[in-house]
Amino acid sequence: MITAVFPGSFDPPTYGHLNIIERTCRLFDRIDVAISINPDKTCLFSAGERLAMLKELTKGFDNVQVHTCNTLIVDYCRAVGAKVLLRGIRNTTDFSYEFDLSLMNKSLNGEVETLLVPTEQRYFLIRSSSIKEVARFGGDVSGMVPAMVADAIKAKYKGL
Repeated sequence: MITAVFPGSFDPPTYGHLNIIERTCRLFDRIDVAISINPDKTCLFSAGERLAMLKELTKGFDNVQVHTCNTLIVDYCRAVGAKVLLRGIRNTTDFSYEFDLSLMNKSLNGEVETLLVPTEQRYFLIRSSSIKEVARFGGDVSGMVPAMVADAIKAKYKGL
């Protein structure tokens, strides 16, 4: 059984994230979506909120599981028996960053291979930080995130 881990902050989960999950779940026996918990990063949504959203958004995929992760991702891979780390990329800037990160991860756990998965073209411009900025100023993010996520973002900014 081949397990792949797809890590990220998923703050918020986007159509780009779901595109990577949908496409890779056909390639691996199991996809473990690992929501990274980084105490140095300020997130709009709590870890529990992101976990609940991603569980709901991926419930139609039989081989996708969603968990939180508060360790190095290569240690998480070791703990769940994964040999593949999935990273989504949109452009050459993402590629450069992810390439360097893959070398670091390989040096920390030589058993894990990183696969860089380009997103489909229609999702090239979707990035979490832009979504939050557009939403903060009352813009429409419905083309970038599922409806339940758009509603959750609106509710967050309404409460601020």
